[in-house]
Amino acid sequence: MMNSIPCMIMRGGTSRGPFLRMSDLPEDEKARADILISLMGSGHALQIDGIGGGDPLTSKVAIVERSAHPDTDVDYLFAQVDVLNHRVDFNPNCGNMLSAVGPYAIESGLVEPQPDFTLVRVRNLNTQRLIECHVPTQGGQVLYDGDTRISGVPGTSSAIQLSFLDIVGTKTCGLLPTGNVVDLIDGVAVSCLDAATPIIMVRAEELGLTGHEPPDQLDANSQLLARIERLRRHAGELMGLGDVSQSVLPKPVLVSPALEQGRTLCARYFVPHRCHKAIAVTGAIAVASSVSVPGTVANLIAVGAGSLEANELASRVSIEHPSGFIDLEVEHRGSNATDIARASLIRTARKIMAGTLFYALPD
Repeated sequence: MMNSIPCMIMRGGTSRGPFLRMSDLPEDEKARADILISLMGSGHALQIDGIGGGDPLTSKVAIVERSAHPDTDVDYLFAQVDVLNHRVDFNPNCGNMLSAVGPYAIESGLVEPQPDFTLVRVRNLNTQRLIECHVPTQGGQVLYDGDTRISGVPGTSSAIQLSFLDIVGTKTCGLLPTGNVVDLIDGVAVSCLDAATPIIMVRAEELGLTGHEPPDQLDANSQLLARIERLRRHAGELMGLGDVSQSVLPKPVLVSPALEQGRTLCARYFVPHRCHKAIAVTGAIAVASSVSVPGTVANLIAVGAGSLEANELASRVSIEHPSGFIDLEVEHRGSNATDIARASLIRTARKIMAGTLFYALPD
C-alpha cells in the first residue's frame, strides 16, 4: 500500500535531503524510522526506489516542528539513514542540513519573515542544544540568491550565519570526555573531544598517510578503514558512549598540517566508514574547538606549523578539507580554552522542490 507525506527537498551546506514536519510522522521511533528507510530507498546502493542519492551526504532527513521551548522557534530532529542497511540513526547532529532549517521554517509558515534578515532560533533535539540561524529575507520571502560561495557546492547563494551555543558535551560528560588531551589506543595517540559532536582525532602520519589523500583513495583502503574502526570503537568506550559498533558516533578525523598558507590545519572526516567529500559542520566545530586546547592532536599540529602560538586561544580557525576549506569563529569565555561560548560559521542553502512524497511500508 502506498502512503504519502508532504515534503520539501533542500540543500543545506554540502548535504541534501527531505525536510518533513514532525506532526506528519508517528511518535514511535521505530515506525518513524520505517517510513524514512522506505522514502529514502535504503537497502540498495543507489537507493533506486527512493529519493536518497546513494551517499551518506544525500541520505539525510530533517524533521522540523514549531517548538514549545520558550527560547526557540522550531525544533529540529536530524536522522542519518543508512544507505545499504535498513537502519536510521537519530543520535548524531548535522550542521549542514541545519543551515536549511531556518529557510524551511520560514517557507513552511513556522516563522514569520522579517525585513533584511530573520533570526530563527532552533532547538536541536539530537543534542538538546540551541542554534541561532540568521536567514536573509526580502519582501516576505527567503532570499536564496547571493554571492557567497562555500567549498563543495557549485555556484553562489546568500549567506546564512549559524551560531552554535553551549556546544560542549553534547553526548558525553564534557569537552574532554576521557579527562585527557591525548589517549593512547593500540599505540596510536588520539584526542577524544565532544563539541557539537563527539570525535576522535588522529594525526594522519601515525596511520602512514599524508592526510591529503582524496576520499576515494581512503575509502578503497580496507585495511585503513578497519584500523580506524577499531580505534573508533575503543574511543567510544573511553568516552563513555559504550558499544558504538551500531552508532555513527564518535566520528573519526584524520588531521595534518595545512598545505595552503593562512589555513590552520587539514582534515579528513569520516562518517564514520566513508570519508566525507568535504567536512561536516559539527565535525568542523569540534576540530576548531580543539585547536585552542594545549596538547591535543590538532593543537600540536597548529602550533608546530606556526599557525598558532603556544597557549593562544584561536578565535578564527580555517580547516582545509577535500573540497576546499571552511572558516569558523570560536568564542571563549575568558581565557579558558575548554569554556566555549559559541562557534559560528557561514553556510548556504537552497530550496529544490516541494510536494508530496510517496512511500510503501513493509507488510
